[in-house]
Amino acid sequence: MHLIMILNALAVAWWLRSAWNQRQGNWNLRWQRSLFLFLFPPLLIFMTAIAVLFMGPQGQMGGMYTGSISYLLALIYLAFFAISCIKLAFQGWQSVESARNCPLVNVGDRQARLLQTGALFAGQIGFWQPELVVSQGLVQTLSPAHLESVLAHEQGHHHYRDTFWFFWLGWVRSCTAWLPNTEPLWEELLALRELRADGYAALQVDPLVLAESLLLVVSSGPVLSEICCAALGSSGADRLEQRVEALLAPPEPTPEAQLQSWHGFLLAFLPLLSVIFHS
Repeated sequence: MHLIMILNALAVAWWLRSAWNQRQGNWNLRWQRSLFLFLFPPLLIFMTAIAVLFMGPQGQMGGMYTGSISYLLALIYLAFFAISCIKLAFQGWQSVESARNCPLVNVGDRQARLLQTGALFAGQIGFWQPELVVSQGLVQTLSPAHLESVLAHEQGHHHYRDTFWFFWLGWVRSCTAWLPNTEPLWEELLALRELRADGYAALQVDPLVLAESLLLVVSSGPVLSEICCAALGSSGADRLEQRVEALLAPPEPTPEAQLQSWHGFLLAFLPLLSVIFHS
């Protein structure tokens, strides 16, 4: 019976991910749809594995005997989740330590770590309280107005705690790479994250100046890993046109997360109810 539960969860997860397509819509609709399809399938599988592990390898459920094979599968999958989290956390800690080895300087009215490279880079590196890291090339190349627009964008990442939340989303990505559309959904979420930070910055600086800064920074290519890092050019050149168009268009409101948008995720916890039918 436990094996049937696992197979059902895998089938639902596969079906949901396969149903995704990149439809157009406003930022809020795209974010909610992409986040749900990215998170719900792995959460359903995870909760199913937790339920099977809690019920144990012996007993009955719905008049059917349970075996040790499903229990072992759940144990292996949860161990894989745990190992992946530890690995990513270690890589993130290395990124943070590398950033902290850079000298602390004043950039405009903000303090930042100075990366000794001629490449154009600015990003938030860390977990819940990330640090601003800028490259020497960025400070020397950009005008004060362009530099201020870049810093405003990075303040948007800090405001939304993007480094923290995308660390966990990156963990989900690494654990469910075998599910359909994992990479397209990940890229969509990255692009929406950057659009949100762009929108935050556009309320403080000239959107045209920010668009010009974006063109300069993205053209220089990535400098650091995406783990625990949220940078101006992290969504890639393939999303550049979309971001520039959004900056030049009338501003679109970006609502804060609302409780009702998370109601759908409660369905992923249904496998836990099966525990009461186990004996």
